[in-house]
Amino acid sequence: MIYLDNAATTKPAESVIRRAGECLTEHFGNPSSLHKFGLNAQLCMDEARKIISGSLGAEPDNILFTSGATESSNLALRGSASAYGKRKKKIITSAVEHASVRSTLDTLEQQGFEVIRILPDENGRFQAEDFIRAVDENTFLISMMLVENETGRILPVPEVFRRVRKKYPDVILHCDAVQAYMKIPVKTKDLQADLISLSAHKIHGIKGVGALYIRKGVRLTPLLTGGKQEKSIRPGTESVPLIAGFGEAVRLMQNTIPERLEAVQTKKDYLLNLLSNMPEISINSDTDKNYSSPYILNFSVKGIRSEIMLHYLEQKEIYVSSGSACSKGAKSGVLSAYHVPDNLADCAVRVSFSEETSLQELDTLVQAIAEGQKNLIHKK
Repeated sequence: MIYLDNAATTKPAESVIRRAGECLTEHFGNPSSLHKFGLNAQLCMDEARKIISGSLGAEPDNILFTSGATESSNLALRGSASAYGKRKKKIITSAVEHASVRSTLDTLEQQGFEVIRILPDENGRFQAEDFIRAVDENTFLISMMLVENETGRILPVPEVFRRVRKKYPDVILHCDAVQAYMKIPVKTKDLQADLISLSAHKIHGIKGVGALYIRKGVRLTPLLTGGKQEKSIRPGTESVPLIAGFGEAVRLMQNTIPERLEAVQTKKDYLLNLLSNMPEISINSDTDKNYSSPYILNFSVKGIRSEIMLHYLEQKEIYVSSGSACSKGAKSGVLSAYHVPDNLADCAVRVSFSEETSLQELDTLVQAIAEGQKNLIHKK
């Protein structure tokens, strides 16, 4: 089995599973309970919160646990709109955001907010000046992802946020860092963000848990009402095993980001070289290392629809995707925003690497694609 869909989800690390298991069997108390089982569960959460906040260069009080990055981004956007959008109504975002941000902003737009969606330039790159030019006195929120999840392109978040912070200090700055966290350096002092969405299952944690970094002083209106958990911003009994596993995943990965970045870049370069020698292959990702994460490579196999190629590779136990897993095969419009023609977007394949990906696996992938070009080219 060759798994190359790590942008959709990663395999949980063994130590993560062990840590979650400890909380299921030994520290199973409700962290809000006042007896020792509750205290032990709370201590497991405290440890995870400390690890995750430390990895960002933040304080434990800045970290709020959620059910995943979708909830984190919904809370960041809806919560900001409710808290800060009474008089100011303008929101700036990119045209390539993840569905959890894109759909939420669509809903806010229907409620009367003005949403400005910035497009990339003719080279598929976002220019900081385009975002900054769109900001005015009516703007209360900017939301930008750091690494775009379908092609791996890097957006100029630090520059935009730094310059906006200087000129419009009251604007709330949200960053979806899901595909960046623990893969490229992500620090609060560099991003200058007020709010940062994170997810566990993209970094060898377990599905069902995420976090939202909230800068001190930023107010969010809760989406839910209930108990006092997570400062009453996110009420409901916390999933201690998942949270503890999240902390363990970060502990496991936080000190090896540069080494893994270099190793995965070597693998991406290797695959790019192989694909460059094949006919009818078009690269949709940016090949400049300064503008693209090494963990994702998107390309089109001309003449073969994505779904057909995906299932052909699946028969050989090679697992890739056609784009965002949250889209479930539907077109997201991201490739169109990057000026990829529809006929190529319909043929897109996304390969997403992990540190476990081997060069031999990439050889096998390319061989299978070449076979698919011979066998599938006439199928519609």
